[in-house]
Amino acid sequence: MKQGDLLIVIDPRPYQVQLEQMQAQLFKDQASLRDAKLNLDRYTSLIPSGSIAQQQVDTQKSTVDQLDGQVKTDQAQIDNAKLQIVYCHITAPFDGRVGLRQVDPGNIIHASDTNPMLILTQLQPIAVIFTLPEDQLPTVAQHMKGTTLEVDAYNRDDKTKLATGKLLTIDNQIDQTTGTAKLKAVFDNKDNKLWPNQFVNTSLLLETRKNSTVLPTAAILRGPQGTFVYAVKPDKTVEDRQVTIALTQGDTTAISSGVNPGDTVVTDGQDKLQRGSTITPRAGAPSSNPNSPTGANKGAAPGTPVS
Repeated sequence: MKQGDLLIVIDPRPYQVQLEQMQAQLFKDQASLRDAKLNLDRYTSLIPSGSIAQQQVDTQKSTVDQLDGQVKTDQAQIDNAKLQIVYCHITAPFDGRVGLRQVDPGNIIHASDTNPMLILTQLQPIAVIFTLPEDQLPTVAQHMKGTTLEVDAYNRDDKTKLATGKLLTIDNQIDQTTGTAKLKAVFDNKDNKLWPNQFVNTSLLLETRKNSTVLPTAAILRGPQGTFVYAVKPDKTVEDRQVTIALTQGDTTAISSGVNPGDTVVTDGQDKLQRGSTITPRAGAPSSNPNSPTGANKGAAPGTPVS
């Protein structure tokens, strides 16, 4: 549906009848006004000869003014009737998609009805509302000052990217019940992959870190001595290594120190391990034996550059 296309026509005949009545009344009042003006001109021309009283001339002038006001009132009523006829033809205020109609031809509608006759939704562009913890807002706001931030929308399982847009604005208040703030992103949506009220997962890109060492988040453990991972040595035994986390994004964590590209870390069954334990490294899904710790990379090996 394009902007200006006709959506619904409400029966305009009652307003058309009112328009004709107002036009007839205007014609009548205009005739009376012309007659009153002619009489005023005659009375005014008789003033120098003293054949007419000034009071009668003033009264006639007042009559002309009254009829002139009535003509203007008639014209205003005609304009109002024409406006009602225009309102009977409902057109699309913007480009969008029309949903299922809520009324059928012949139904009676009222200005006070709560149900709409139809719903027109805009798809191109379309906005996505998402939330972020309040602690992250200063960083986002700082990055917004220098550039336009990119936002990716993914489907419900967070695996398929649907569209790429840009961050538009941040809400002016924080929700006290959740400690989050709303952000609004806009998408061109040329291929109509996004729909109103659709649930999507959003990814906001603030910066790009290249040549970072990354590993699965499942490999990260926390203990009394801090954050560590179990790294697999060449003899198939494990050792705990302290690591420094630079950034965590979903299932992937960037490490600034503690492991090197190419190292193998344990991502499952760490609770059964201690320094010096022997394991059998195996890539892919965890072993079906719950007592057999597995050294795996879960599809993301350490040393994979973060893009």
